[in-house]
Amino acid sequence: MTKTYYLTTPIYYVNGKPHIGHAYTSILCDTFARFHRMLGEPVFYITGTDEHGIKVQKAAQEQKKEPRAFVDEIVPQFKELWRVMGIQYDYFIRTTDDDHKKVVQKILADLEKKGDIYKAKYQGWYCTPCESFWTELQLKDGKCPDCNRAVDRLEEENYFFKLSKYQAWLIQYIEDHPAFIQPEYRKNEVLGFLKEPLEDLCITRPKARLTWGIEYPGSKDHVVYVWFDALVNYVTGAGYLQDDKKFKSLWPADIHLVGKDILRQHAVFWPIMLKTMGVEMPKLVFAHGWWRIGGAKMSKSVGNVVDPIAIVQKYGSDVLRYFLLNEVTLGLDGTYSEDLLAERYSSDLANSLGNLWHRTASMIEKYFEGKVPQGKQESRFYDPKGLWEDVSKAILSYDPREAVARIWAVITRANQRVEETKPWILAKDVSKKGELADVLFNLADSVAHVAVLLQAFMPDTAHKMLNRLKMTHGETIGHVSEFCKPLVTAGTVLEKGEPLFPRFEEKKS
Repeated sequence: MTKTYYLTTPIYYVNGKPHIGHAYTSILCDTFARFHRMLGEPVFYITGTDEHGIKVQKAAQEQKKEPRAFVDEIVPQFKELWRVMGIQYDYFIRTTDDDHKKVVQKILADLEKKGDIYKAKYQGWYCTPCESFWTELQLKDGKCPDCNRAVDRLEEENYFFKLSKYQAWLIQYIEDHPAFIQPEYRKNEVLGFLKEPLEDLCITRPKARLTWGIEYPGSKDHVVYVWFDALVNYVTGAGYLQDDKKFKSLWPADIHLVGKDILRQHAVFWPIMLKTMGVEMPKLVFAHGWWRIGGAKMSKSVGNVVDPIAIVQKYGSDVLRYFLLNEVTLGLDGTYSEDLLAERYSSDLANSLGNLWHRTASMIEKYFEGKVPQGKQESRFYDPKGLWEDVSKAILSYDPREAVARIWAVITRANQRVEETKPWILAKDVSKKGELADVLFNLADSVAHVAVLLQAFMPDTAHKMLNRLKMTHGETIGHVSEFCKPLVTAGTVLEKGEPLFPRFEEKKS
């Protein structure tokens, strides 16, 4: 059975509207998924929504709504954002789905029977925004060590999961699998955290305090802690305990892509949960950085979020995709500003890629009646093999910024080639007709190679270019040898079309 490339976003918490941070994670996963599909590989890309917990219950109460009605209104907003952004996911999971609830309850019953869950009274400090318990020693200046907000003293009876039992195993596993957590500095953070004694995880909340959650099996008085519930989605969506054939074709996940603020849950809680379940570890947990505005982390609670749909309506989805993929190396924090995005639109997209397409198509239209001329492949000014290998290496090592840089190097070189060869001067000399044909054939072919690769990064723009080149064979390139061939056909009538990236004056008119 062929192993499918299986990748996941975290499931997004629905206590508010989606923002650009959500879009970033999904765009990254969509880029990786599209690239693997282009290679002809089977892909399973899962995303979804995390719908239980105190914050959702509280947000619903503030709007005088039942939690179920509240989440049913929010979830379509996420789906609409993915539609607008062109996110091609394969499965959308909701933690309110009946099959997910059953899987969570079955796992909990099995772990309790195994002796890895116990019931006990708890006294300690609770952070409502993080939905986390902390000991006195873990507090930072008397506040939550994660979000620096006030905590409440609680005493209640709950069910606990024996994280501490598996601490030594997890440390050893991470050390034996150095590529399991990336970037490396995040792996070191996790190992640093694991130097301290690991507290057992409180995995329920009493219904007296929280009613909105999956009921704990065997107790009518407790619901499941939102993080235990949420993490299980990765196996639920893959068919665990429901479809053994599907699960074997998908698991282990190739990558869990998450924000750095939820790394601990994915790199500590989740591996130990899987270990106790007897399920293989995912291949990679990769933590990306935050997007900041004016030096502050973008977050719903602070209120400085950017609405990605508004940005897409103004600039187009590919512009936002390009900006987020190109602006920061995956793993690091990025600074978002619309001024910077507009600058990239003008310089990188309109003046570079858009200009290359326009001048290539215009000259073929002017000098060869819009038909791709017959030219010599040997006259290439770029190396398709090197381009393919560089972009593939970057994407397969989860470095989309480097992949984009390699593509843009060819775009820049192609624009330079126009200035060097001056086709408008060659066109004045009949004896240079063959040389002119070589130049324009290879310019058109360079555009075609760029368009094929851009399918993963800027799909709308790529498909527009491929359609104008009348290319029907660019969507799947299984091997470098296919990519190295000329991708345009002499005699094809190009469609110049409207500018790929109109100047803003043109957009407003």
